Amino acid sequence: MPKCPKCNKEVYFAEKVTSLGKDWHRSCLRCQKCGKTLSSGSHAEHGGEPYCNKPCYSALFGPGGYGHGGTESHKY
Repeated sequence: MPKCPKCNKEVYFAEKVTSLGKDWHRSCLRCQKCGKTLSSGSHAEHGGEPYCNKPCYSALFGPGGYGHGGTESHKY
């Protein structure tokens, strides 16, 4: 039985979501920054961790100046 990379508990077929080459519980597949629940294939990955495509991944790892004026648009 595969184990969820987030909570390290067994993942049963009925609750399984496959993403990043691993099996997750639906409730464990969340953006590392904002906590939004993600669906398989609708997110980005960095360092083996899932992030929502916009705005989190783009703001953290995209080119500088993303968002043009929001609180997450500048890199320090």
